[in-house]
Amino acid sequence: MAANQIVVFLARVINQSDKSRPRIISVILSVLASAFGVQSQQNYQRDFSEKSPLPYIITGIIFTVLLVGGLMGLVLFITSN
Repeated sequence: MAANQIVVFLARVINQSDKSRPRIISVILSVLASAFGVQSQQNYQRDFSEKSPLPYIITGIIFTVLLVGGLMGLVLFITSN
């Protein structure tokens, strides 16, 4: 019985730690949806209820750099011909 209780306890601890941190795919999808203006109110509330905005800020900066770099590359490609 004790081994079973330990397994149940560890499963609860793992589940709680997963809930305290947003998953990376969730952060990426939230940043993309916000960038294109299609973020739902439910997801907006979920994002702002997180303890730390740092994952969203870092992902937003990376997205912005990739977007600007991609647009610059596209313009250079089109104007080089």
